[in-house]
Amino acid sequence: MLGFLKKPIVVTAEINMNLVALTVMGLISRLWGLSYPRAVVFDEVYYGQFVSLYMKRIFFVDDSGPPLGHMLLALGGYLGGFDGNFLWNRIGAEYSMNVPVWSLRLLPALAGALCVPLAYQILVELQFSHCAALGAALLILLENSLITQSRFMLLESILIFFILLAVLSYLKFYNLQRHSSFSGSWWFWLLLTGVACSCAVGVKYMGLFTYMLLLAIAGLHFWHMIGDQSFSNVSLMCHFLARGLALIVIPVAMYLSFFYVHLTLLYRSGPHDQIMTSAFQASLEGGLARITQGQPLEVAYGSQITLRNVLGKPMQCWLHSHTNTYPIRYDNGRGSSHQQQVTCYPFKDVNNWWIVKDPGMQQLVVSNPPRPVRHGHIVQLVHGITTRYLNTHDVAAPLSPHSQEVSCYIDYNISMPAQNLWRVEIVNRESDTDVWKTILSEVRFVHVNTSAVLKASGFTGASLPEWGYRQLEVVGEKLSKGYHQSMVWNVEEHRYGKSQEQKEREVELHSPTQMDISKNLSFMAKFTELQWKILTLKNEDTEHKYSSSALDWITMDTNIAYWLHPTSGAQIHLLGNVVTWASANVAALVYVCLSLWYLIRRRRKIYDIPEDAWQLWVSAGGISVGGWAVNYLPFFLMEKTLFLYHYLPALTFQILLIPIVLQHLSDHLCRSLLLKSMLSALIVAWFSSVYFVYRTFSPVTYGEPSLSASELKDLRWKESWNILLRKQ
Repeated sequence: MLGFLKKPIVVTAEINMNLVALTVMGLISRLWGLSYPRAVVFDEVYYGQFVSLYMKRIFFVDDSGPPLGHMLLALGGYLGGFDGNFLWNRIGAEYSMNVPVWSLRLLPALAGALCVPLAYQILVELQFSHCAALGAALLILLENSLITQSRFMLLESILIFFILLAVLSYLKFYNLQRHSSFSGSWWFWLLLTGVACSCAVGVKYMGLFTYMLLLAIAGLHFWHMIGDQSFSNVSLMCHFLARGLALIVIPVAMYLSFFYVHLTLLYRSGPHDQIMTSAFQASLEGGLARITQGQPLEVAYGSQITLRNVLGKPMQCWLHSHTNTYPIRYDNGRGSSHQQQVTCYPFKDVNNWWIVKDPGMQQLVVSNPPRPVRHGHIVQLVHGITTRYLNTHDVAAPLSPHSQEVSCYIDYNISMPAQNLWRVEIVNRESDTDVWKTILSEVRFVHVNTSAVLKASGFTGASLPEWGYRQLEVVGEKLSKGYHQSMVWNVEEHRYGKSQEQKEREVELHSPTQMDISKNLSFMAKFTELQWKILTLKNEDTEHKYSSSALDWITMDTNIAYWLHPTSGAQIHLLGNVVTWASANVAALVYVCLSLWYLIRRRRKIYDIPEDAWQLWVSAGGISVGGWAVNYLPFFLMEKTLFLYHYLPALTFQILLIPIVLQHLSDHLCRSLLLKSMLSALIVAWFSSVYFVYRTFSPVTYGEPSLSASELKDLRWKESWNILLRKQ
């Protein structure tokens, strides 16, 4: 029974020393002197703010993309014990001692380092030689721009890592398909493909380009499987479901999980609350939640409410009135009703309070029991402080002459009767008997007499002149002009009115209410709102000193100065290896030309290379050229400020193409020993030049050693490069 103890337990393992060596070199190149400079470098000033907010659990919205990348950067800060206390206000600011610089930069550096062995493995899985794979890895290793981007608290290296991991995982899965379908390793690599794709998209939406490419390749491969008679119908269905689960269902579930963790971590109110709906704000700890906690849920006749416009951009605002009236005549000569002004005011104020009144009764208090207002009910809105009724009539609005003026009615004893009846329409109702709810209900107010809808028009036009205190215009808009979010309002603050006398009511309007009713949003409601804000929120794009066009990237006619030492000439620039970039462009051109040549010849039934070599050529191009195209060409359609670092994912795929083209030339076009020897000699000389350029630009890649003014001038190989020279 114990016979197995008579022999030693032996474990054997195959270790690819190429991979080990490449990984070590990648780690050294990216981790060496990682804490230098101990100052804010370029976009660290942007991402650092979000890391601090994570540390303090304060909610924020970043329109640049999903939260996974920010959370990974914050993880580095958490592991380093960062408390979030640092003012990220300028590039070059020295980090205080409480900022764990090495830890904050660690994850991007590790991701950049691991891209080196990933490039090696991708070429191997594409069935290219280990020599070609080694060449691809070394080119990634010696690419100055990738090194620079990996060594700071930035997201591109993490994005590229997940992109390459997704490509490698799919290739491993596809190669296992031939002989071990549905095995453990087959499932592992298929699932890892979906996980890596979702992580790439979760870091930056640019990851979506590679995800779509892999889905297209997977679809093409499955299409070929359908035509393979060796697969039964049941087997094909199983393959289809497996791919759907791993490449669609799991990525979607993981994408949702990123937001779930994000929203779980950021539970405190913060500076970005105002762009969210009242319901979202009320779900956060502090801020609006402190005001609205315990408010009555159902709006009733006699309720005292504030009405916030749902659109909320470019600023939040509340329905407001004050004792001032519209001028008798505007500057353009048009007349007004001279009624009390109604505006949308972007600050909380006692003049934002309104009372919901039943037109058939005089009382302005909530009855016992309360009578809730439902969808379709007719109400009057009484301004809390002035007790005048919200009104609109056939008079042109001050700034929008094609819309109706909205006012609070003053009886001047002339032939202009009050028109103050409004129908409540709950836009997000589930049934036509829904009750109007605080925060949760989004409502329109439709004027009974004219069918005009209460609208905050100041979002699209100018604010009112001095007589209107520069507040936003409110108008009555005809329904025939279409639906817009500026027509929708929600109750933000709410209390049940108890005082019939005006003096007592004014005191009541300044007092908080306390009734214990929860208004917590579900995760899906919060996710939907946050996702929509990320996709639609547009910060005003301004021209940046180092912004560039997509055309500038191919020939690297631009650079970015990331950091400048305050006293010496030491500086860090995002600059690529000129030889590598030029070689990548040549490789892409050669690939396209050769592919067209082969296609034309094959159309004429002339086959210059064996069929397996042709399939290898096409599949390798689909990954490398396809990866370059989908990560580069979309930028020509984008209306946003672009920078050189946006090109790095596309560049990575283009670099992989260089050894692919070189091996193809060696195997199929250089057919004599002499030509092969000449090509080998040229490759050695070319690779030496790649290393020479890497070493030449290392001082501005790593920031040290410091260079003199003349040495910096020598690095300006192109007139368009902005190398910083300190004035003597």
